[in-house]
Amino acid sequence: MGETMLAPTHIPVMVKETIEALNVQPGGRYIDCTVDGGGHAAAILSHSAPGGQLLGIDADPEAIKIASNRLAAYGSSVRLANENFVNLSAICYRYDFSPVHGILFDLGLSSLQLDSDGRGFSFQHDAPLDMRFSPGQKITAADIVNTYSETDLERLIRTYGEESFSRQIAHRIVEARPITTTLQLAQVIAQLVGQRRGKIHPATRTFHALRIAVNQELENLASALEQAIKLLGWQGRLVVISYHSLEDRIVKQFMRREAKDCICPPSAPACVCQHNASLRILNKKVITPSPVEVQVNPRSRSARLRAAELVATRDEQYQIIEGLSTKKEEKSYGWRRPTLLKKLRQAFLAP
Repeated sequence: MGETMLAPTHIPVMVKETIEALNVQPGGRYIDCTVDGGGHAAAILSHSAPGGQLLGIDADPEAIKIASNRLAAYGSSVRLANENFVNLSAICYRYDFSPVHGILFDLGLSSLQLDSDGRGFSFQHDAPLDMRFSPGQKITAADIVNTYSETDLERLIRTYGEESFSRQIAHRIVEARPITTTLQLAQVIAQLVGQRRGKIHPATRTFHALRIAVNQELENLASALEQAIKLLGWQGRLVVISYHSLEDRIVKQFMRREAKDCICPPSAPACVCQHNASLRILNKKVITPSPVEVQVNPRSRSARLRAAELVATRDEQYQIIEGLSTKKEEKSYGWRRPTLLKKLRQAFLAP
């Protein structure tokens, strides 16, 4: 994702794979829920020309500024919203932007945020412990580090950071309070755990956990995915690129659930959920960057792409069948009519 204000250095992750997964077509309408510097958005607009439209969303006002400059040549084909994608439905309602042909989520941190020396996302720069995607958010990483109980800190670092030293790190943080800068926090953790664990700095997982908590990333993602499938048109595509195992797990479980007609527990004697499949998973195996892309752009190495397509639910299929079977047409040969059979096959594309 991202790029700096002075020198756009970022290479968007898996652009070719993203365009193919979205099945971008001329004249299509698409939503980029994490527009960042506009890398994926520019590719979508290029492939959807002529007539393509894109709604770009980002909580970071700096990202919106960069995207606005980068996408200026596309004029009225682009609309940008400086908001969090947790409000996806409301944003689309305000811009009258639904149904759409495809929705993209490119999760995680952007280069713009990582390379910033004042946002507190990285310990490569000494900066205040902030980590907010939007300056309008109330809670900062410093608030969590200096006010949470040791028990709550341990739980947060263990759950969101998947950190095996969570208990020791939480205890050491409480002892070292107040902690106000990124380097101060990184040094506290490094002194406890050691300087390096392989290629990963010992503070990396704790920083991940704090950023996820500050921005409520997992809760917002789960909510936005539910909203997204209601904004897609039939056979519209949902594509998500994640960089963290917790995000990828949410996406995988969501798509698998929405691809099933019944989500009752296996022990249930009969189906009572009345759930209808709304998605068809397009890639059973997660898509990852090629070795060449990882070599060119090392930050892409943890990227995981999953894609699904909206299908008609069983109730919608039956309504289509009922409408077709009762429609009066001249010289109709009933169910043997080839054009009618073609429509029926389309109606039952859902597995």
